[in-house]
Amino acid sequence: MISLVRLAKSFKYAINGVRITLREEQNFRVHMVSGVLVALIGWAFHIEALEWVALVIVSGLVLLAEMVNTIFERIVDVLKPRIHPFAEVVKDMMAATVVLAVFVAVIVGLIIFVPYLVDFVQSFL
Repeated sequence: MISLVRLAKSFKYAINGVRITLREEQNFRVHMVSGVLVALIGWAFHIEALEWVALVIVSGLVLLAEMVNTIFERIVDVLKPRIHPFAEVVKDMMAATVVLAVFVAVIVGLIIFVPYLVDFVQSFL
C-alpha cells in the first residue's frame, strides 16, 4: 500500500534538491531562464503541440544533464580530486554531456523556430 506520508517526504526531498541546485548552480539557473525564454517564444509564435513536446523534452534533458553533472562533480569533490587523475576527466566528461544536451536542444529549437522566424520576417517585406 502507498504511504502518503512517505510520498510527501519524497516530494519534499526532491523539491529541496531542486531548491539547492537553483541556489548554488549558476549554469542551472541559466538553463532555467533559457527554457522560460524558449517557452515565451513558443507561446508568441503559437507553435504546434508536437513542437511543444519536442521543446519540453530537450529542455528537460538539458536540466537533467546539468543536475547529473552537478551530482557527479560533488561526488568527485568528496572523493578528493587530487588523489586520482581521472577525477578531472570525469568532471570534463560530465560538462561535455551538458554541452551535448544543449547542442541538441539548440538544433531542435532552430528546426522549430526558423520557419516561424522566416514567416515573421517575410510578413514585413
